[in-house]
Amino acid sequence: MTDRAGFLPQESLEALERAAAELAALAGAEISGALGATLAVRYKGGGPEGDIFRDPVSEVDHRTEMLIRERLARDFPGHGILGEELDDVPADEKGLVWAVDPIDGTTNFVNGFPLFAASVGVLHHGRPVAGAVWCATSHALRPGVYHAREGGRLRFESEVLELHPNPAVRRRLAGSPGLDPKPAPHWDHRKTGSAAVECAFVAAGLMQVAWFATPNVWDVAGGIVLAQASGRTVHSGGGAGWAPFQGFDPADLHGWRGPLALGEPEAVAALLAEA
Repeated sequence: MTDRAGFLPQESLEALERAAAELAALAGAEISGALGATLAVRYKGGGPEGDIFRDPVSEVDHRTEMLIRERLARDFPGHGILGEELDDVPADEKGLVWAVDPIDGTTNFVNGFPLFAASVGVLHHGRPVAGAVWCATSHALRPGVYHAREGGRLRFESEVLELHPNPAVRRRLAGSPGLDPKPAPHWDHRKTGSAAVECAFVAAGLMQVAWFATPNVWDVAGGIVLAQASGRTVHSGGGAGWAPFQGFDPADLHGWRGPLALGEPEAVAALLAEA
């Protein structure tokens, strides 16, 4: 399934992209069908007083992840599965792992605030190679799936997405973990509450750049592929500073937490210069 350089052939990547887009659309249908219902919600928080109601998980998160895992077990036996709520499934020697976040932006979702996503990424020995993100809204002002593969083009609902930024707009948007009260020289800050949404919006040209302090792999794996397919650059941070993103450590996918920045190359450079 891999060539001698260790890369997947395009026909395999195309199949993975199609499957990721179908799974993201499945998650989107589950999410849309639950809107307006009274949901069962639990919270994972249990820390200091005032922090006990953080990280909500809805019944839709759990049900949707179960559906996705069932499809993956049927269609891709031997592939690993990585997610927040359920136990990881180890990959076989081919090193393919599906990173699944059935609802990214659950706090928004349970409050009816329409900025949330479902993210599906495929990792090959830790490197994101295919991804799909269903967003509750999009550049087209409707829900839909952004998807891409390594070596391919960014697509929205199967159609290649051509980016045409307006040159008259002099201050663009940047996604950040917190809203910086200081004036920004290059852009205006936005915080959506969903890393997957911001990755998709950067890829689609709605945001110029975004950075995340401590994302999980399943939050950003699919979105990294979208960003790279649209010509954006991705950098990761660590003890040695920032460097071009090469992939996640396949031996510690569940425990990975690290700063990540993605966007138009000059915008990422400006962001990192200010960091």
